[in-house]
Amino acid sequence: MSLHLFNTLSRTKELFIPLKDKSVGLYTCGPTVYNYMHIGNLRSFLFEDILKRTLFFNSYKVKHVMNITDVGHLTSDADTGEDKMLTGAQREKKTVWEIADFYTKAFLVDAQKLNLIPPKILCKATDHIKEQIALIQRLEQKRFTYVAGGNVYFDTSKLADYGKLARLDLKAQTKARTEKDSHKRNPHDFVLWFTKSKFQEQEMKWPSPWGPAGYPGWHIECSAMSMKYLGEQFDIHCGGIDHIPVHHTNEIAQSEAATGKKPWVKYWLHNEFLVLSPGEKMAKSGNNFVILSTLEEKGFHPLDYRYFCLGTQYRMPLMFSYEAMAGARNARKKLVEKVLELKKAKKRKENLPLSKKYLQQFNDQINDDLNTPQALATMWELLKDEVLSGKEKYTLLLKFDEVLGLGLQKLKEEKIPAHVIKLAQERLHARNTKDWQKADELRQKIIGLGYSVGDTTEGYEVKKSANGPS
Repeated sequence: MSLHLFNTLSRTKELFIPLKDKSVGLYTCGPTVYNYMHIGNLRSFLFEDILKRTLFFNSYKVKHVMNITDVGHLTSDADTGEDKMLTGAQREKKTVWEIADFYTKAFLVDAQKLNLIPPKILCKATDHIKEQIALIQRLEQKRFTYVAGGNVYFDTSKLADYGKLARLDLKAQTKARTEKDSHKRNPHDFVLWFTKSKFQEQEMKWPSPWGPAGYPGWHIECSAMSMKYLGEQFDIHCGGIDHIPVHHTNEIAQSEAATGKKPWVKYWLHNEFLVLSPGEKMAKSGNNFVILSTLEEKGFHPLDYRYFCLGTQYRMPLMFSYEAMAGARNARKKLVEKVLELKKAKKRKENLPLSKKYLQQFNDQINDDLNTPQALATMWELLKDEVLSGKEKYTLLLKFDEVLGLGLQKLKEEKIPAHVIKLAQERLHARNTKDWQKADELRQKIIGLGYSVGDTTEGYEVKKSANGPS
């Protein structure tokens, strides 16, 4: 089966045909590095990793570019609210440069824990100011800009099809945006370059052709960097559904205005939110801020979260609960145990037609707009098959895992030392007797020996820590 993907631009599932034979240009919106990524953010990166793995599975070469937003992103996508980087710096009493460096590294650690294949190019907005200024000048030459209040704006009225990605009804829009920024000529105009920010203490500033030192708006970085590394037209652009109405809409506008090439991007893919209850998404500004280390502290492995995300197709809202996470952990634990068992299986006569049937079934499902829930179902169906040999199952599981990314090939039987097990049992007893201080002391001893301990419905689970002894 050929690969079909849901294109937000057309609102239909389309046959994927790249611009250049078997080579794919892929751009994914990266993190704004002012805080840890919460697990809702991480769902986006997991979806994009599954997409990339699926492209590899279909024998495509993939040039993946991801940005790091370390300047220009305000709390509202529409050029209002506080500066996110400045907010992080004030919260932690650090410079914005220190904040950007710390949270970039934190994101990369999370990405590694989740077994994400790194992008070919990871580019920072602050390293590409020259390219952003050049793109704004290009728009200026084509008369798509105006300067007001010291800032450079994109004039959306000059673009007849502005808002096509989000299918905006421009006539029905209120004047709210122009009331918040009186310099805007039209409600949907957006800042390309700030020279007079309301944040006078802004640390990140660069000289520009538009007066005093300033800094770029958020949207321009993605256009400038994607075109630098992927060309003026490329295949796929991804992000969360929250990027559709403003950020990605504005990227399309400025890119197609500058180049005159349509479409700028052929396929737009967006993932739905992680939700805590119907209509309530996870947010850094709320009390529902859960990061990957929070899950680890509660006894979950990062790959338990990956498995949890695989259970829902990327375009569907994903309901989060610790009960659902426990279910994912148990399922992954059973999978790991089965894989380690199959790894020891002796070779016997193969059933090639049946093996091909399972591989084709998995291929069809993953190529149907990344249908990971069905792909997981096929994996479990395979494990229950009584005809295939253990070796055949093991071989197929490793093939499936090229897409699922659960690290099955690297699995090794892990023997926990007896003295660590003894400490874990003592800790369990302390918890059962509500001696919380002793339980915490024992947990710290276990961590010091290079292991982590988490609570489960059966008692406890001990694992070797990724970083070894502290």
